[in-house]
Amino acid sequence: MNALAYLGRRALEVLRALGHHAFFFFDLLRSIPAALRRPFLVVTQIHAIGNLSLVIIMSSGLAVGFVLALQSYYALVTYGASESLGLLVNLSLVRELGPVVTALLFAGRAGTSLTAEIGLMKAGEQLAAMEMMAIDPKSRVLAPRFLGGIVAMPILAVLFSAIGILGAYVVAVRLIGVDDGNFWSIMQNGVDVWRDVGNGIIKSIVFGVICTFVAVYQGYETQATPEGVAHATTRTVVISSLSVLAMDFVLTALMFSKH
Repeated sequence: MNALAYLGRRALEVLRALGHHAFFFFDLLRSIPAALRRPFLVVTQIHAIGNLSLVIIMSSGLAVGFVLALQSYYALVTYGASESLGLLVNLSLVRELGPVVTALLFAGRAGTSLTAEIGLMKAGEQLAAMEMMAIDPKSRVLAPRFLGGIVAMPILAVLFSAIGILGAYVVAVRLIGVDDGNFWSIMQNGVDVWRDVGNGIIKSIVFGVICTFVAVYQGYETQATPEGVAHATTRTVVISSLSVLAMDFVLTALMFSKH
């Protein structure tokens, strides 16, 4: 009976947490129109979230392109299919690695920054001061950051994939000696803009919603102490990463299972 009671309590706690997340998410959606009436706030957050993440995104994309070209070439040359290297690299980046790795880097860099910023505002009672002045913190603080993350994520994912493809080109064509024409022509013929690139962008938008929502939620609901803010930033990375990987499987099954 004790084990059954424990399982029941845990199930109720999980349901209560899911319900709280759902109400918070819908409150955040209702705050978006008010945030859109102050577009400079959204633009500022796009710059803070996206532009300041360019260095890590582009350098990581270049490194991934280098490694992916090398590993793919060694696998394909065994079967005499090295001319398909460009196609393999492109599909790997635009379908999977671009959105997923960008989301993981986003959670580690921008997500923790958002959580810490909002958590420190709560610890410093700035959010409480806004409420005392009849200013909704969700529309003034959370919604612009939420929109900024959603806009920045697909742009960063596209840049990651583009830099990765250029990195693969340098390794495959300039260093290994793969034919330049085969690298680009087979890639262009084998990649569909809507089915491959479009689905990759949809993935990145979904991941942007997940990562940014987790970041602002953890920052807003954190305990107003230094330890609480530290734990919230850790939870942001863990929850965002696991959610992205789980959602990637679901989206991949829905998008590409028929092809």
